[in-house]
Amino acid sequence: QVQLVESGGGLVQAGGSLRLSCAASGSIFNFNAMSWYRQAPGKERELVATSTDGGKTNYADSVKGRFTISRDNAKNTVYLQMNSLKPEDTAVYYCAARIFIVGDYNYWGQGTQVTVSS
Repeated sequence: QVQLVESGGGLVQAGGSLRLSCAASGSIFNFNAMSWYRQAPGKERELVATSTDGGKTNYADSVKGRFTISRDNAKNTVYLQMNSLKPEDTAVYYCAARIFIVGDYNYWGQGTQVTVSS
C-alpha cells in the first residue's frame, strides 16, 4: 500500500509563495499520473495540476502561469510551486496518484492547508 504525505502548507500573504511537497512511500515510477487537487470550504474538489510519467503537465486555468508541478523520481516526491498566491487559492491541497492512464486515482494524501490572506 502506497502512502502519500503532503507538507509545506501554511499561511501566506497575497502575492507570496509556497512550495508543497508530496512524498510517496513507494516508487512514483509506478504511477502514470500524479496530481494536486484542492478543495475550498463549501466548494467541490478541483484538479489543480497534473504531471504524467511521460513528462507532460497540465494546469487548471485559474493557476496557469503561477503554479508549477514537478516530480523528483529519485526522491519519490512531487512538488507544487505556488507563486503570486491569491486569497481564492485558499484551500486544502491534496496529492493524488494514478496507476493507469485512465480511471480513478488510486492513492490520496491527507491534505495540507493553504491559507492566503489579503
